[in-house]
Amino acid sequence: MQISLSVVIITFNEEKNIARCLANVKDVADEIVVIDSFSTDKTREICLSYGAKFIEHRFEGHIEQKNWAITQASSPYILSLDADECMDNTLKNNILAIKNNWKADAYFFNRCTSFCGQWIRHGAWYPDEKLRLWDSRKGQWTGENPHDRYEMQKGATSKKIQGDLLHYSYYSIDEHIAQGNKFSTIAAQAAFQKGKKSNLISLIINPLWRFIRDYFFKMGFLDGWAGFTIAMNTSHATFLKYIKLRNLHKK
Repeated sequence: MQISLSVVIITFNEEKNIARCLANVKDVADEIVVIDSFSTDKTREICLSYGAKFIEHRFEGHIEQKNWAITQASSPYILSLDADECMDNTLKNNILAIKNNWKADAYFFNRCTSFCGQWIRHGAWYPDEKLRLWDSRKGQWTGENPHDRYEMQKGATSKKIQGDLLHYSYYSIDEHIAQGNKFSTIAAQAAFQKGKKSNLISLIINPLWRFIRDYFFKMGFLDGWAGFTIAMNTSHATFLKYIKLRNLHKK
C-alpha cells in the first residue's frame, strides 16, 4: 500500500532557491506545505505557482517553527527539506520506492553541500547524515537553535538509504561569513538560556579544536582552498559564539 507523503519546508525570503526545491520534490510529494516567516520577496508567489499549501507563521526559532510546520501537514509521513535543498536522482528514486514499501519508522541519507560552486566531499560537511524522512507520530525536532535535529522515540527504527540531498548553501564567502555571524548569535542566546557559560579556555580551545578536527582529522584539506576556507570560517564562528555568550553574561 502506497503511503501519502507531505513535503514540509520552512522559508523566509527564499526567492533565489525555492523554485528549484519545489520543482525537484513535485514527483515525490502528495502535498507540499510551506511555512513562511512573512517573506518580503517573491517567495509567496513562487510557492503558490507550484501549488504549495502556503501558510505564514511568526518565527520563534528553527526547532519551534519546524515542529509547528509538521502539524500543518495532512499526512504523518513527512519529508522535511530546507528551501536551498533538493534530491539527486538516486535519492529521489529511493524515496519513491519507499512510498510503496514503507518499512522503517524513519530514513536518513547523506547531504552534500555546494560552497561557492564547489561540491564539498570532506571535512565536517560530508557525508553529513540527515534524518529527514519519517513518521511524525514517532519523533520530534530537538537540538539547540539554530542547529536542529530530528529525534525519534525510543524503540523507533531507522534505515539509511542511498543518494545525496544536495544543499546549495553559500554562493559567496561573504554569505558564509554573514551566516556564521547570524548563527553564532542565535547559538549564544540558546546556550545562555540553558545556563551555559564561556571562559578564556573555551574561547581559545573550542575554535582551535574545531579547525583541527574539521581540516585535519576529517580531511577537509582534500577539498583544497574551499576546505581551508570552510574550516577557518567555522572556527571563527565558534569563537564568535563563545565571545557573544560571555558578553550576554556580562550584561
